Amino acid sequence: MPNNNNIDGIIEQLSQLPPLSSLTVDQQRQQAEQLFGAGSCAAGVTFEAANLASVSGLWATPADARPDFVLLYLHGGGYSFGSAQAYRPLVSQLAARSGIRTLCIDYRLAPEHPFPAAIEDALDVYRALLETGVNADHLVLAGDSAGGGLCMALMLAAKAAGLPLPAAAVVMSPWVDMAQTGESWDLQKARDPLLGALAGKTLMADTYLQGAEPLNPLASPLYGDLRSLPPVLIQVGSRECLLDDSTRLASRLASAEVAVHLDVWPGMIHVFQTMSDHLEEARRALDQISAFLLRHLGEDVSQDRHPSSTGACNPMNRRTL
Repeated sequence: MPNNNNIDGIIEQLSQLPPLSSLTVDQQRQQAEQLFGAGSCAAGVTFEAANLASVSGLWATPADARPDFVLLYLHGGGYSFGSAQAYRPLVSQLAARSGIRTLCIDYRLAPEHPFPAAIEDALDVYRALLETGVNADHLVLAGDSAGGGLCMALMLAAKAAGLPLPAAAVVMSPWVDMAQTGESWDLQKARDPLLGALAGKTLMADTYLQGAEPLNPLASPLYGDLRSLPPVLIQVGSRECLLDDSTRLASRLASAEVAVHLDVWPGMIHVFQTMSDHLEEARRALDQISAFLLRHLGEDVSQDRHPSSTGACNPMNRRTL
């Protein structure tokens, strides 16, 4: 992420990047790897290659990991870019703060693998975790942007399959409406340095859906039956195109009698939590996520956990799990 210690400076630097709408999918992937992979990894977190249900990924394990708890992290990237490798900085920060062993998966990406490939992979991994002995009460979900929408879709798919649901979920700036009907797509387009250029376009949705119905709840969980889902924490910045996805999701969850906490961070931009090297708000947001997850796992959250960073990410142990 850009090297600046205030949000205005970061926005200025991000505004210099070529807009996503001007890039090919390969170029989007290259830009995402550079942006998300540039952050610092938390000290004491090690990485191991993972493969569950033929889906690869990375385990991020903090030095004091709680042995029975697992966080399944679903990365963002509009369903067409992003990777477990690029998300090592963010995932390690979450793992270190919570003490939870964290799995970030490389679900299949569009356009090579359109909807419903991502949700199929996520559900297969979720089922595999349960089958390998992870108790659903000790399993939590988190994701950002498209990955946040995928977390919500995964819970709908798990519920439909009769699987036990996780203890809680955290979604950061979730993309839950493929039809992009939220007013913030227009109202925030001049203020959102990452997604603003896409306002009025369905480029990412079209790449993922490739003709599938945009209101399908597994693509757009905003329109799904949200009843009986576990507690959900939603974090979103006030100056992003996906603001209304978050506020409407919170409203729908509340109407479905799901315990939901919506936190709108003033002045923050899309997935600001990835900028913890430079933003105090990002560090506080990650602390909030950790406390929320641990609380719903029945753990004491009174102990402060403020991980230091290593700069470059730790070398990865190549053992496959």
